[in-house]
Amino acid sequence: MVTPPLALSTIGIVLIVLGAVLVLFFIGGLVAARARDRRQAGTFSDHVRAADEALEQAKALDRGWHRETMEAVARAAIDEARPGWSYDDLHLVLVEDRPGVQEDRAQFVAVAPDAEARVVLARQGDRWVAERVE
Repeated sequence: MVTPPLALSTIGIVLIVLGAVLVLFFIGGLVAARARDRRQAGTFSDHVRAADEALEQAKALDRGWHRETMEAVARAAIDEARPGWSYDDLHLVLVEDRPGVQEDRAQFVAVAPDAEARVVLARQGDRWVAERVE
């Protein structure tokens, strides 16, 4: 008994090839993201350390830079923007202590195993407010 050859339509072949290409792009993206994370792992801690030093210097010059207050505002902004999302660490990554008070900014990054959230804080008078959560 002879089995008949498989006949595929042109559309079927195109869909199979398209699916294979999409799978290859997905795998390539995962590999590239992991490589980027490994490359930047050392510099992230350097940025956190530099931001901590800048905070200490800003605190010495200006009374409004209280880390505990800033972290509380950042945590509240994350809770409001992403209810129920849990994160492992909250890192201060940027301090912008410009002349005066109204242009002061600080950025925190909340790190979870599967995602990150960046919170930009701005000064309004004597208090900190969340400008945006990315």
